[in-house]
Amino acid sequence: MSKLSKYEQETIINFNVAESDAVVFTRDKAVIRKLDSLVNEFPEVYKCIGETDIDKTYSMPKKYVSYRKLRKISEERREHIRKQMRDINLADNKSLK
Repeated sequence: MSKLSKYEQETIINFNVAESDAVVFTRDKAVIRKLDSLVNEFPEVYKCIGETDIDKTYSMPKKYVSYRKLRKISEERREHIRKQMRDINLADNKSLK
């Protein structure tokens, strides 16, 4: 893959009401890795339908295109999670010594 600017590393998802599949065109290496992994794990669902040296095009059911709400976490919960992770990391560091 040749070197692309961040602006050129685009991902385009295209689908319409009449068809059941979405088409994903991407030049983003991270998206390519994720979609290649899905193609390998679920070849009956995700398909690589085209590629060049700088991009790939995939096909998948449009129901797998997801829109998610932002998670709302209270400061109290966030602090609780922070303490849990600190305890886990301390335990891991002690076990390595």
